[in-house]
Amino acid sequence: MRHILKLHRDLTSDSLPQATHDYTIETFNTATHKQQWLDLNNHIFAHHADQGNWVMADLDNRINEDWFDPQGFFLATEKGVIEGFVWTKIHQDLVNQDPVGELYVVGTAPAHHGRGIARALSVEAINYFVTKGLKHAMLYVDADNEKGLKLYQSLGFN
Repeated sequence: MRHILKLHRDLTSDSLPQATHDYTIETFNTATHKQQWLDLNNHIFAHHADQGNWVMADLDNRINEDWFDPQGFFLATEKGVIEGFVWTKIHQDLVNQDPVGELYVVGTAPAHHGRGIARALSVEAINYFVTKGLKHAMLYVDADNEKGLKLYQSLGFN
C-alpha cells in the first residue's frame, strides 16, 4: 500500500536553497517538447501508478487545465535532449489561504541520476514561486522514496 507524504516549505525566509549546475534550464514549449517529455516521463515513471504509462491525451489534458503554465515547467537539457524536469502547479483556489506553489512532478533520466539535476530544477521552481509572490510551497512524495525525501528535506521541505 502506498503511503504519500505532503511536505511544506516557507518561501518567505532569507535562506532559499541554491544550486550550481552545468545544464541549460529552459521552460516547456508545447510546440516542441511534448513527445520528448512524454517519452522521458514514461521511462522515469514506468512503475508508478499515477505518473507512468501516459499517452499524449494525458499530457494534453494537463496542458488544458487552468493551472497549467509553461513558464513554471522547467527542463534541464543537454544538446537539446531533456535530462530532467520539474513541473510546477500553483493552487489559486484554496479557501482562506494564500496561493501555494506545488512541485507537481519531478523527474530525472535514470542515466543522469546523482548529477544534481533534480536539485537544480527544484531550486529554479522555488525561485519561480518567489518571483510570483508566493509564501508557501508544497509537494507530495511516496514515503518510501528515500532519494526524493533526502532531496526535498535538503531544500527545506518538511
